[in-house]
Order: sequence, then structure tokens, then C-alpha cells
Amino acid sequence: MCRPEPARHCGSMTLIEVSDLRKSYGGRPVVDGVSLAVEEGEIFGVLGPNGAGKTTAVESILGLRVPDSGTIRVCGLDPVADRARMTLIVGAQLQESELQGKLTVAESLELFAACYPRPADWRTLAARLGLEEKLHTRFAQLSGGQKQRLAIALALIGSPRVVVLDELTTGLDPGARREVWSLIEDVRASGVTIILVTHFMEEAQRLCDRVAIFDRGRIAALDTPSGLVAQSASGTVISFTPSRPLEEDVLAALPGIASLTHHDGRVTLAGTDETVNAVISLLARNRVSAHQLRVTDSTLDDAFLDLTGAEA
Repeated sequence: MCRPEPARHCGSMTLIEVSDLRKSYGGRPVVDGVSLAVEEGEIFGVLGPNGAGKTTAVESILGLRVPDSGTIRVCGLDPVADRARMTLIVGAQLQESELQGKLTVAESLELFAACYPRPADWRTLAARLGLEEKLHTRFAQLSGGQKQRLAIALALIGSPRVVVLDELTTGLDPGARREVWSLIEDVRASGVTIILVTHFMEEAQRLCDRVAIFDRGRIAALDTPSGLVAQSASGTVISFTPSRPLEEDVLAALPGIASLTHHDGRVTLAGTDETVNAVISLLARNRVSAHQLRVTDSTLDDAFLDLTGAEA
């Protein structure tokens, strides 16, 4: 069963199509009418608070869960009905992946490589993911970060056309995380389509071409990272400590202002570029000095909070 017939080549630019996907547990809808399309060669991000339905939606795309209703096609294949052919075009690294504890890293990579007609060079993958010195280490003896790296290698070993990565850098230190990001960028450059489920906003902002933000089983927003940031109510954030107090109603009347807070004498305003110019003019007119003045652009974090009201 390890070598099903090769799947047909994908000809369409839209590689993954999901239409009105629904899934409930115990009468509670977990995925509630999700529709999306993923283009060939893009990195498509999936964000959302815990319990938002993102993992259920992604596992349905993989054929690991059977939807209650709706349709899913991956390169024209039904993930459930065409399961054998799907295994040749889709690789996956899931949140919780366990192997037999006595298997070494090398044995695991060799075993998975034997299941594909044209596997990637597992030694090259191991080296790229920092596993070269762990080839003879048993799975049970690996650290959490090392197990994560091995899971990523196993997802890529079949030279898939589509890869699903669920929290791929959880457990990795900042340096290792950036190395994995570089690898993912290389994988995408080779034409592989990637679905990336993540809680790291920096990761999504750097890697993803488009991002779907899930909330309460539905897609709250779907756009490029920059497009989502542009939707944020706090497009620009200005913070400073005035040399003397400014009247609250004067600050609140500034153009483009979205929010205004005070903390230990420090003023923080969220607004637009017009707000920045108005603040500078206000300070000049009133001859007020702005100590530790900071002007920063809104981030994907801000957009996420605006759209869901929850932390990632």
C-alpha cells in the first residue's frame, strides 16, 4: 500500500479549492461555511485563536477528517475518495506527530523515503534542518525542537506539490526558527504550494503571500499581510511623554485618531499619517516638548486583535 499509482499533474493555477466547508462536534459547529482558494506556488497562512476551527479545516483538506458538508479539491482530487493519490502530492507536519521511540532519525527518514517514487535526498534535508549529528539518535531521545525538525523533514521527503505545516517552528529557538523560514522560502521557490498554520505573527508577515484569519469557525478576513494591516484601526501608533499635560479633548479631536490612552504620563495614540502630522503641529503650537517620541506602523498583530479581539 506504500506505492499507489502516481497522481496526475496539476494543470490549474488554483491548486486547493474549499467551498462551504462545515464540520460540527456534538452539535457545535467548529467549521461553519469556510470557502477559500489557494494558488499554485503560494504560501497561504492560516491564523486564528485557539478553537477558531483552523486545525479542523486544515485536517479536512488533508483528508484526516471527513466534513459534514461542503467540497474540497486538492489538485482536482477529493482528499477522502482519492486518498491513495493524495499521499503522493501532499506532505504534512502536524502539531502532534509521534514516531516509534526506538527508530533513529536516519531510519525514520529512510522509511518515509521508501514510500515515494521520487523522494528528496533525505541526507540533504537532514543537514539543512540541523539533524546531521542526530542521525543515529532514537526518536525518544530527541528534544522537542529536534522532533519538530524531523517532522518538517518527513513532510518534505516525498517531494510533494503541496505541504501543510502546522505550527512548524514551535519549540525552536529564534536562530533555528529563522533557518527554517529560509528553508520554507527555498521550498516555495521550487514551486511547492504551502499552507502554513501559525501563531507567530512575524512568521506569517514574513513568509505568507496571503493570510486567512479564522474566528469562531469562519474566515473573518482574507488578504495579503499588508492588506490586513491596512484594515487595522491602528494604522500608525504615536507615543510620547509631553513636557506638560495636554488637554484630553484636544487630543481626542485630532484627525484620523482611532484610540487614545494615558499611562504614567505617557500618551499613546493610534491613527493615520494625518494624525502624526496633527500631533506634531499641536506640540509646536503649544510649545510642548515630546520626550521619547515613537512613531511605528501597525503590524499583523494589531490587525489580528482588531479582527478577532483575541491574542494569537
